[in-house]
Amino acid sequence: MTSDSGYDAVVVGAGPNGLAAAIEIARAGRSVLVIEAAETVGGGARTSELTLPGFRHDDCSAIHPMGVASPFFRKLPLHEHGLEWVHPGFPLAHPLDDGSTALVDHSIDVTADRFGEDGPAYRAVMEPLLRDADKLLAGFLSPMTQVPQNPFVMLRLGRLAIRPATKIVDRFKTPGARALYGGNAAHAIMPLDRLPTGAFGFVYSFLAHAYGWPMPRGGSQAISDALAGYLTSIGGRIECGRRIGSFRELPPARAYLFDTSPRQLLDIADDQLSWAYKRKLARYKYGAAVFKIDWALDSPVPWKAPECTLAGTLHLGGTFEEIAASEAAVAAGEHPDKPWVIVAQQSLFDPTRAPSGKHTAWAYCHVPNGSTVDMTDVLERQVERFAPGFRDLVLGRSTRTAVDLERYNENYVGGDIASGEPSFRQIVFRPVARRVPYATPHPGIFICSSSTPPGPGVHGMCGYYAARAALRRLR
Repeated sequence: MTSDSGYDAVVVGAGPNGLAAAIEIARAGRSVLVIEAAETVGGGARTSELTLPGFRHDDCSAIHPMGVASPFFRKLPLHEHGLEWVHPGFPLAHPLDDGSTALVDHSIDVTADRFGEDGPAYRAVMEPLLRDADKLLAGFLSPMTQVPQNPFVMLRLGRLAIRPATKIVDRFKTPGARALYGGNAAHAIMPLDRLPTGAFGFVYSFLAHAYGWPMPRGGSQAISDALAGYLTSIGGRIECGRRIGSFRELPPARAYLFDTSPRQLLDIADDQLSWAYKRKLARYKYGAAVFKIDWALDSPVPWKAPECTLAGTLHLGGTFEEIAASEAAVAAGEHPDKPWVIVAQQSLFDPTRAPSGKHTAWAYCHVPNGSTVDMTDVLERQVERFAPGFRDLVLGRSTRTAVDLERYNENYVGGDIASGEPSFRQIVFRPVARRVPYATPHPGIFICSSSTPPGPGVHGMCGYYAARAALRRLR
């Protein structure tokens, strides 16, 4: 079918989910066109020279445990289109003020042994999760509204999800184990006394042990380029630099899939949707945001703890109690003085990221939604806390407030990189309560962004499941 006579499907948005949706439709032998407003594909998975020439920084996402683990991505020959995963020596490090470091090793035994008296408690949680890793991940990355294929496996994770992190952390006694658990739980971008932060505290360690926390060689753009390359190799089409302002601007198609936030779907397809559905979409709640910074460095970050130079990702925030206080402050509309900070140091493991002898680093902290506050000084003080002399190495920096991030990617409403608060309700019913969450009342309109199950992360599963729903209507 040609563009003159229409397509089987048109996808609006060329982020990883939009590209995944288009790939699944093309794999079914259907014609598909992807339309992207920006000049390049990628959405939250792009790489640019944000600071100085030759320094390649990830515009948003940087480390990809869900990307390497994704059941859909693993089915695709993305390596044939340039995607190569780089695994650091340690997936994660969490330094403390006394000079010690809590580490997640690829091995659960090495990790547990470093926790000392907390080793048995760590094993007691992680070993059952790892026993059926692929089954657990498939269930975790599936819509919660469908009956899981492996209900007893999912029950292990469900028991953690029904308790907040502040309740579960007490099974650990040592500062390192408690802090590491809190840093993982903070990925929920919510106060740690809310559901389902209890599960978040273990999911990221589970991913590290089962699949690693890798980075794509050359930057996150490599994921998007590989998806785009594979899509075009099987007949899909992509048009970049074309912004869609209304439904009337779209070419004829039997199905339309939107890799957009609910707010953008309302803007574009307002006259195509029922009043009741639009009212539900308008009530969709966006969560806390991030302030992001990228650095061009003269040399590697001078961490006090030498183990930190072997980790691709670090969590900075001190003790569990400090992290919990920081996340609570953000939820209250405040900008914490000692925020939880996530740092990635890709150039230590991928020399394509910086000129010879130089380095990059990437970081963000949480801030209230819609924040315009420049957190550079506060964030860099947290880095200096664990790496004295860090600022002396900065050759250039690029900063983005929460509002800047929304300008970069309209899906990040108010700077919310999760495209919707990951509350318990909005994980189960995302974006609204429907048996098929990707479908709308309009028979030909679907939503395939991370505002649908299973939610945020560069894994393509939202796009995959939305495409399956669309294909059922294209029969």
